[in-house]
Amino acid sequence: MDFNNWTISDSGRPLPRVAEVGQRMLAWNVPPSELIHIPEHWLTYPEPEASIHYLLGLLYIGFFVVACLGNGLVIWVFSTAKSLQTPSNIFVVNLAICDFIMMLKTPIFIYNSFSRGFATGHVGCQIFAFMGSLSGIGAGMTNACIAYDRYTTIAKPFDGKLTRTKALFMTGCIWAYTIPWGILPLLEIWGRFVPEGFLTSCTFDYLMNTFDNHMFVAVIFTFSYVVPMSLIIYYYSQIVSHVVSHEKALREQAKKMNVESLRSNQNQQSTSVEIRIAKAAITVCFLFVASWTPYAVLALIGAFGNQALLTPGVTMIPACACKFVACIDPYVYAISHPRYRVELQKKITVVSNKRNNKRNAVNNYRNFSCSASCNNYSNCINNNN
Repeated sequence: MDFNNWTISDSGRPLPRVAEVGQRMLAWNVPPSELIHIPEHWLTYPEPEASIHYLLGLLYIGFFVVACLGNGLVIWVFSTAKSLQTPSNIFVVNLAICDFIMMLKTPIFIYNSFSRGFATGHVGCQIFAFMGSLSGIGAGMTNACIAYDRYTTIAKPFDGKLTRTKALFMTGCIWAYTIPWGILPLLEIWGRFVPEGFLTSCTFDYLMNTFDNHMFVAVIFTFSYVVPMSLIIYYYSQIVSHVVSHEKALREQAKKMNVESLRSNQNQQSTSVEIRIAKAAITVCFLFVASWTPYAVLALIGAFGNQALLTPGVTMIPACACKFVACIDPYVYAISHPRYRVELQKKITVVSNKRNNKRNAVNNYRNFSCSASCNNYSNCINNNN
């Protein structure tokens, strides 16, 4: 590490310093008491221009508004509309909750960005990383459960549908599976949470070069990425295989019977709805794969590869991708889930009607009050005359 223009403490770690004229290094504005929480890898890079921080802050403000609005609507509609309160949709609500939690931590990033660094300190970093761990791993396992549900619904429709009790039990298992991976590094029992990139976001430490930390990275990579990814790929590949073989068998049978189709209109409509819901689920899971794969690769490079490849700017790309997907997920359901669109329109209509009725009631009251006042005033004038 280059310690030019650094002040070295007794512990051997650099204290806050000012580099050459016109250039500052990362953590230039971090107090000495907080420097011990920052991996030395990031301290070798120059501080980015203020406009980069501000641009990322504005980007995260957009993520926050869009994701909270979209996921809030999904939670509201799926939780209150009776037609959508099915066992399968419990997983949809849980995914929206995970995405919502992920976006609730963005004010910490926004504050850090506009403060140009590690402004919320160690406490803010721990909160940010803990919420990110819960929401990320929870979303992965929820996507795996959605894939399982679509598989059983389409490929094995006669084996019994998912019950509400089973769906709630599976959701409980998701959180029981997820929470330890947040608590272990939070309490530094195994692994730890540290800042990364421009020191405005935090995650688990994939840079510390110890056997314990390498084992932690390998295990969390397996349980938070490989396990849900394997389940997602398996179930959706089975769905595709089943649909293709089933359609082929129907076409061959129809050809033998000299008819166009063996399905009735009702069966066609029911199958079409299930396929559309499956397509929405596949899209959401594909987004999960696309967003978390770069982060998984980044962690592996940090632990077992060439850490020089991990510049602050590079590490911010996967972080932004994860937040972007949390914004898109609810709108995928809005576009692809037919009953969700119907119920959302109903809810908006009801809210709009209530608002109009309230406005009309206020106007009627004002008109009545004005009329009564005018009549009293006229009577008073007439009596005086």
